[in-house]
Amino acid sequence: MSMKRTDLDRLAGVKLDSAMRGAATPGRFGQAAAALPDRKAQRRQDAAAGLVPFACKLPADLATTLRERAAQHEGGVNALVEQLLRAALKA
Repeated sequence: MSMKRTDLDRLAGVKLDSAMRGAATPGRFGQAAAALPDRKAQRRQDAAAGLVPFACKLPADLATTLRERAAQHEGGVNALVEQLLRAALKA
């Protein structure tokens, strides 16, 4: 007995579903993600270090310049902005 087209499609969907369920978990969701602290733990670490979040809007060209300089700075964007703000506030 031959199967109807709808039955064939349903079985193909079941086959696909079971294949997706058996796939390995990508690294970003698996053990590699466990090495990074979660957001709550990161906020606690930042608060213990005396850091507070501070957001502001900058012109696009200034943000691009900061990113370029931060790529060469050993502390990244946060350390570069801190250094520049301290120097500017002293002057």
